[in-house]
Amino acid sequence: PVRTVTIAKPFAVAKFEVTWDEWEACVAMRGCDGRPTGDAGFGKGKKPVINVSWDQARSYVVWLSRMTGEGYRLLTAAEWEYGVRAGTQTAYSFGNDATEICKHANLADKRYRTRYTGDIAECDDGQITTALVGTYPANAFGLNDMHGNVWEWVQDCYVARYKDAPTDGTWAPDKESCSRVLRGGSWGDDPLILRAAQRHYNTPVNRGSGLGFRVARTLSHTP
Repeated sequence: PVRTVTIAKPFAVAKFEVTWDEWEACVAMRGCDGRPTGDAGFGKGKKPVINVSWDQARSYVVWLSRMTGEGYRLLTAAEWEYGVRAGTQTAYSFGNDATEICKHANLADKRYRTRYTGDIAECDDGQITTALVGTYPANAFGLNDMHGNVWEWVQDCYVARYKDAPTDGTWAPDKESCSRVLRGGSWGDDPLILRAAQRHYNTPVNRGSGLGFRVARTLSHTP
């Protein structure tokens, strides 16, 4: 359901999803456990890290905070949606026309994209894989790959229909054994799943070839 959120504190968001290069630096310094199940043959380097659980994403931001002296964290669900929308109220940050999405996001080829919509414009590049971060245009806030490429873990526990969810931009209270929210869709999804309002959730130990994350931090003042 549509709801109004007023984000109480200014925050910074990473332009890109966390890459394999960044993740492996954390592993090399023993800040991360290094247990991704591999890159699924997609490649590493500047591609987004995949096969990371919510628990592992949390370990990364703890490590990054320790190394930089800055308070890095995962985005809240409200912050993530504010970031993807970039001032818009449309289905996607670039508008409502799903036939335009292949210009703006890495998503599955025609076989998958037509599963729900049937009439999506053909833009299959012959690949089903992650894309290098920054391959597709940034939105009006300068953020890349908020639609597609990999699902992004956020801090919140999943709350059905936002029942009792906070409206100040903070995260839904942690609960024991709760499922964690994922946003943005991935390389393997239909345009319907890449909408700005779409939510998904999974257990915090789950890993998969479409699961990644990006980092954020609270600012002490408005930039």
